[in-house]
Amino acid sequence: MNMRDRIEAVRLKAAAACERSGRSVQEVDIIAVTKYVSLDTTRSVLDEGLLHIGENRWQDVKPKWEALHERGTWHFIGHLQTNKVKDVIGKFAYIHSLDRMSLAKELEKQAAALGIQVECFIQLNVSGEDTKYGLPPEQLMDFAKEVQKMKHLHIVGLMTMAPYEMDADATRPVFRGLRELRDKLNESHIFDHEVKGLSMGMSNDFEVAIEEGATWVRLGSVLVGKE
Repeated sequence: MNMRDRIEAVRLKAAAACERSGRSVQEVDIIAVTKYVSLDTTRSVLDEGLLHIGENRWQDVKPKWEALHERGTWHFIGHLQTNKVKDVIGKFAYIHSLDRMSLAKELEKQAAALGIQVECFIQLNVSGEDTKYGLPPEQLMDFAKEVQKMKHLHIVGLMTMAPYEMDADATRPVFRGLRELRDKLNESHIFDHEVKGLSMGMSNDFEVAIEEGATWVRLGSVLVGKE
């Protein structure tokens, strides 16, 4: 399939998942994860009207960002080292991988210096896998209380990565767990705003993630293919 056909196929699957779960398609945004594809392929994603672009390494995304940044909204979705914050701050509209206090402090410092506010997702390791980044769920509330003091960070949601499963339905407890953690966070009233975002679901399991409440799905191969 060409790019247009892949995007249409994904949108139809997302719409069907929304219908099964009684949700509106307007509640779900698609991020095209372009980290393994070229500048030209990334441009073709934007040409087809898919305007949210996800990348996870500044050294890889730099030429794409420099050529195309004004055309889309850029999401940093990978593990972010504190010494790389200065490279991505102000360039990415969303940081999906806020997972430790040292990173929060560096983001706050760099954002304050630029006089900007950074939209962040707190990344949680709901599955408990050693290979996954993310804050342990039991630390969420204490972490949120500290981040709430940082005036240049705006928490818009939670993020997680589920294990890769042949049966996508096996990921459901992870996604449901993230949604329940978000609801508990809102019930705590730590933040003076409602935290709505759930960044969860990838190429193999995004339909299940949508059924469980995803507001952002991060799609690579199923959407942009491989090069």
